[in-house]
Amino acid sequence: MSKNIIITGTSRGIGYQLVQLFSKAGHNVLALSRNENPIKELALKNVTTFSFDLNDTSAYNKVEQFINKDWQRVDVLINNAGALLNKPFSETTIQDFENVYRTNVFGVSELTRVVLPFMNQGSHVVTISSMGGVQGSMKFPGLAAYSSSKAAVITLTELLAEEYKESKISFNVLALGAVQTEMLEEAFPGYQAPITALEMAEYIFDFSLTGNKYYNGKLLQVANSTP
Repeated sequence: MSKNIIITGTSRGIGYQLVQLFSKAGHNVLALSRNENPIKELALKNVTTFSFDLNDTSAYNKVEQFINKDWQRVDVLINNAGALLNKPFSETTIQDFENVYRTNVFGVSELTRVVLPFMNQGSHVVTISSMGGVQGSMKFPGLAAYSSSKAAVITLTELLAEEYKESKISFNVLALGAVQTEMLEEAFPGYQAPITALEMAEYIFDFSLTGNKYYNGKLLQVANSTP
């Protein structure tokens, strides 16, 4: 049976690949990104896309209206959009922190809050975090705002799983290691990751549809490198 899937950060990288995988499998997708053109140009079946900025409070109304009018229910929400900042901490301003947190934490929280009323038993909220946000993992200088924001959504996921456990809606978070995406290239120019965006998208695709059978309120570390 086809499911209704919402994915953020779909203009490139993992999100861009995810939309194509879900469409190919016959699911309905709402692809949300500030730049909707890359998905629009694919002209995929069962895919709706419009420009959506996690920092714009009025944009959430648009999502709510769409679900109300066209879907009535949401089966999977994948919080994939992220903002990355690589800057020495001594130069990182409160504005920098606010910008990163607004997308990576507040945006995840607000979109989840808006979508939850449309979710039923068996629905799944998957949030994409980073190994840099995992306590005890290897840390990199310059990523204070980014990695701490990715730590915040790990705890948020655990809290939501507890608060909504009677509803039988599952919340899980995937902490990704290095994946060859445009964002990685921007943060670490020239670094070659062992996993492609498509390979990681295939894992997330499967996990979002089946992982809630086995996990709720869990952090899974999806990285094949040590440390």
